[in-house]
Amino acid sequence: MLRAVVLLLLSLGLATALPAQSPVGGVTLSGSVQDARTRTGLPFLNLQLLAEQDSAFVAGRITNETGAFTFSGLVKGRYVLVVRSIGYQPIRQRVVIGELSAFLDLGALLMRADAQTLGDVVVTATAEGVSGTMDRKTFTVADNISQAGGSVLQAMSTLPGVTVGQDGKVQVRGSDKVVVLIDGKQTALTGFGSQSGLDNLPASALERIEVINNPSAKFDANASAGIINLVFRKQEQQGFNGKVGVMGGAGALWVKQENLPTIRPQFRGTPKFNPSLSVNYRHGATNAFLQGDWMYAPTLNKNELATRTYDDGTVILQQVKRNRRTDYATLSAGMDHAVDAHNSVSVSGLFNREKILDNGDNPYFTGSLQNRTRLWQFLEDEVKYTAFGSAVVTHRFAQPGHTLALTANYSFHREDERYTFTNTRPTFVGTDAFALLSDEHVVDLNADYIKPLRQGRVEAGFKGRYRSIPVNMQFFAGQQSPIDTGAGGWATYRETIPALYGTYVFESQHVELEGGIRLEGVRVDYDVNPDHNTYASDGYRYLQPFPNIRAAYKFDDTSKLSLFFNRRVDRPNEVDIRIFPKYDEPELIKVGNPGLQPQYATSAEAGYKTSGAKGSVYVAAYHRIVDGTITRIATQAPGSVLLYHVFQNAGRSVSTGSELVWQHAVSRALSLSANATVYRKTVHAFAVVNQYPVPVRYEAARAQLTSGTVKLNAVMTLPYGWQAQLSQLYLAPDLLPQGRIDSRYALDLGAKKSVQQGRGELVVNATDLLNTMQLRRTIRGTDFRMVSTDYAETQVIRVGYNRKF
Repeated sequence: MLRAVVLLLLSLGLATALPAQSPVGGVTLSGSVQDARTRTGLPFLNLQLLAEQDSAFVAGRITNETGAFTFSGLVKGRYVLVVRSIGYQPIRQRVVIGELSAFLDLGALLMRADAQTLGDVVVTATAEGVSGTMDRKTFTVADNISQAGGSVLQAMSTLPGVTVGQDGKVQVRGSDKVVVLIDGKQTALTGFGSQSGLDNLPASALERIEVINNPSAKFDANASAGIINLVFRKQEQQGFNGKVGVMGGAGALWVKQENLPTIRPQFRGTPKFNPSLSVNYRHGATNAFLQGDWMYAPTLNKNELATRTYDDGTVILQQVKRNRRTDYATLSAGMDHAVDAHNSVSVSGLFNREKILDNGDNPYFTGSLQNRTRLWQFLEDEVKYTAFGSAVVTHRFAQPGHTLALTANYSFHREDERYTFTNTRPTFVGTDAFALLSDEHVVDLNADYIKPLRQGRVEAGFKGRYRSIPVNMQFFAGQQSPIDTGAGGWATYRETIPALYGTYVFESQHVELEGGIRLEGVRVDYDVNPDHNTYASDGYRYLQPFPNIRAAYKFDDTSKLSLFFNRRVDRPNEVDIRIFPKYDEPELIKVGNPGLQPQYATSAEAGYKTSGAKGSVYVAAYHRIVDGTITRIATQAPGSVLLYHVFQNAGRSVSTGSELVWQHAVSRALSLSANATVYRKTVHAFAVVNQYPVPVRYEAARAQLTSGTVKLNAVMTLPYGWQAQLSQLYLAPDLLPQGRIDSRYALDLGAKKSVQQGRGELVVNATDLLNTMQLRRTIRGTDFRMVSTDYAETQVIRVGYNRKF
């Protein structure tokens, strides 16, 4: 079925396409005119830029007193630059605006007394959407009607090639090894080397989302599956302007699955409220902006029912229900100031507070629902604070696009978490607790240099990072507690990363080449409380090159074939190696592994894009090999039914797949788009030893499964000025190192209407309208099998209003 859908979409898409795009604001073309004999600049000469096809006038300029000139706002196309001066042979210079650089330098054009024929000069530009370079896809958040008013995580779930996997992590092409940036920078708000906070960060704060499958050497080598860049809203119009909005709604309108007996009710009809405000003031050389968002969103965060079956015949029925109350406030502000024509300063800051109150019920039954052996109830009271500051000094040389940027970033993140547990057994009731305090400090210093060339550009830079995370965990055990008090105490994570990178870009009329390399050194030290009953201090080091190559052939202005190769790494995050067990599930305990090592990924990809008047089609095939695959492995404690989920390096895994992105404007009233991803995942045989709480060996045979996703989207223009969006999502079964995830399906619907002469907008939408999205997993261990289904809240209906001023 999945194969048939992909073939159908491919056959439709090859006949349609959208025109290629140039960068926002167009391309800037610069150079100078000089006397060929004396090499002195020729001032005040007339220049004309003509269309190559029909010699139509495009733009005119006059060289300045030094002979320099600049054309700005140019779009993709072929041009002829004509230079005339009395006493010199006229110059007719062919110019091609391509798709790789927003600034181009023609260098010196030499005027001679005798006739000379100059060779072609090729100039390039950058594209958005499924870009001409095909290394990224860009999506405007305001266009996603069906997810307006939701979280960033919900907005991402509708993007081509992106899914939300187990534990709410974003996956790109079936892998969760994704780094999420904010305005091109790593922050503690979205995680360093991992993902965090996406399920509560309001999508209303964003202007657009960029999915980068093949990052250049400029980006950190971490994240083998790619990078997602969240671009916050910032206006640049003169004067005072802004936008105010409010969204409200309700989730969990009906019950997906009833509770097991003897526990408190699950949340229903959960209210949602999301006001937002962004203001901007631009005057002269200064632009200042301020943005605030608040999200109040109670939710049925988890509602997982599971059956554990052990080889000795023991069967345990259980439920993990978590009623969560969250309020999430974000405030960001900044200022850009042009000191003079060549120097500018940008300063920005972000503050975030996230308050979480979880009320959980975990009942456990042995054999039947009449035999409850444990009821584990808890209250989690957690507050997270994030502060981020950035300062950028940019020097612009006389040549347009020739820049040097120096950046300093500081990020702070505090996690203050307290759990109180009630452990009800058949013969007693115990009270347990733990408290965790973690402060993360990160300092980044970057230097980035760009120089335009006649046929491309060069980039080079440096990055230095120091990161420190001291963590303190205190356990307070009650009567016959499952809590391991010997696993508490302190631990400190320290990370130092120096890195150098260089990139060269070349483009001719038909050929594009981009090559880069990043030399990265990493030192991680993890110091552990010497009294810990299992783990000792550990860490890792490496100094390695990470190359990336892109080669492309342009058949014409609408069709291109690109080839990619890159090598990347996934470093374990601090929470992956954290030595302290978590007890929100007392019989399925999660714990880190300080001996965890980085995983390394090598990938190759071929992509083809064609575009036309009414649509576009993009097709890609990729192959990715990962060595030292990082995953959680569950093992059974000897003589006990308790399971321990521990991070491990599970050997080699391979993913081979293809992706299709298709768009077609059927009419003025109907636009269709589709995305299909199919991949075959293979996990090679491996053996590991979980050290906590005692060494237990686990072995797995080679496993293989074909999976994928299909997303269909229709945008319709309705009577009375309404616009509607219908989105469907299907996720095929997928492979885990210890089992599999079953298929999932959801239907989203949204509509919006412009009011108040275009200044206001009404929005109404429904996420998972049919309440069908649920996560079913099967895990196989050495002596057990667990089948679970999570019926967490996914159905939400919202109504909102936005107004520009």
